[in-house]
Amino acid sequence: MNPNILRQARKLQEQLAKIQEELGKETVTGSAGAGAVEVTLTGHGSFAGIKIAAQAVDPADLETLEDLIGIAFKDAQTKVAELSAARMGPLAGGLGLPGL
Repeated sequence: MNPNILRQARKLQEQLAKIQEELGKETVTGSAGAGAVEVTLTGHGSFAGIKIAAQAVDPADLETLEDLIGIAFKDAQTKVAELSAARMGPLAGGLGLPGL
């Protein structure tokens, strides 16, 4: 096997590990209801926190609060995917593989 390919593969593996480590230290926040509910996830997608404004809590209408939490969580997940793609994109281009 070509030593240059092996060297390039090792370099890409090291870069990937570094990016993964950095992603774990970053957070993104998704929101719903004009910021009434905010869900924070790490760059790996793990739950990091939630904030719920007092006006979002109506004991007679918990379904709306549940919906807002779900929407904020999905928004945060989308932001995690975007962050990951932005960080990993340059690496995928360095592989020289079609479709990446």
